[in-house]
Amino acid sequence: MRIPRVRRTWFSILVILGVGISIGPYVWTLLTSLKTEDELFQVPVTYLPQVPTFENYVNVFAQNPFGRFILNSLIVCTVATTVVLVLGSLAGYAFGRLRFPGKGPLLLGVLAFSTLPVMSLIVPLYTIVQGLGWLNSYLGLIIPYVTWTLPLAVFILTNFFRQISKNLEESAWIDGATRLGALRHVIAPLSGPGLVSAATITFVNIWNDFLIGFTLVSQREMRTVTVGITMYQSEFAFPWGTITAAVSIATIPVAILLLFGQRWVTSGLTAGAIKG
Repeated sequence: MRIPRVRRTWFSILVILGVGISIGPYVWTLLTSLKTEDELFQVPVTYLPQVPTFENYVNVFAQNPFGRFILNSLIVCTVATTVVLVLGSLAGYAFGRLRFPGKGPLLLGVLAFSTLPVMSLIVPLYTIVQGLGWLNSYLGLIIPYVTWTLPLAVFILTNFFRQISKNLEESAWIDGATRLGALRHVIAPLSGPGLVSAATITFVNIWNDFLIGFTLVSQREMRTVTVGITMYQSEFAFPWGTITAAVSIATIPVAILLLFGQRWVTSGLTAGAIKG
């Protein structure tokens, strides 16, 4: 009895340490955003704000159109995620439910593409977007983001579609449904956790991206929130209070999304690990 109890104790300690390491940076960012400029550089260092202030949050919206940055990110993330779900569902259905020559190598190629770092694609991506005249536009961001995030969504949805009994789909065919109708009315509703998981991961990845948004957008009004945060620093000044306030605001949508979608994200990433 003593050994399992000791193991549980150590496991609890490790969990607490892991949680502390995970949320520590965000807590520090939030506390820093509530400090005055003088308190930020005060010696000795104070961990809790002596006189909490929201001046930094006021400066976030006063110095730059931060609301527009958030709106840009919401538009790009929402549209791109929707497109990824539609295309990912069609591709996932094909890989998970149909038989056709070369399915295995093709799926392997899709997964291999998802492992490529964005840095290796940014130069040809910029050349293509520039040639199409899509720089500084929503379309110039949405198409690259769809291309970048689609492979992982296809992988998640393929594994979910594979686990659904074919008897349900065959029953829909007997009732006169087409393959597309069966996908829409039978497969997709039963794959709700997979769709939520793919949508959450896609939205968060696009929201947090910096490199693509920084490379393809130069106009101030079209910047996304992650790129917009960098506009608060200058060559000779780094306003920690204002920047941490901007980071705290930018984290809110992602935190809310992950808070409600965490269970589905976990099931999405582990789908197919037990069942083939």
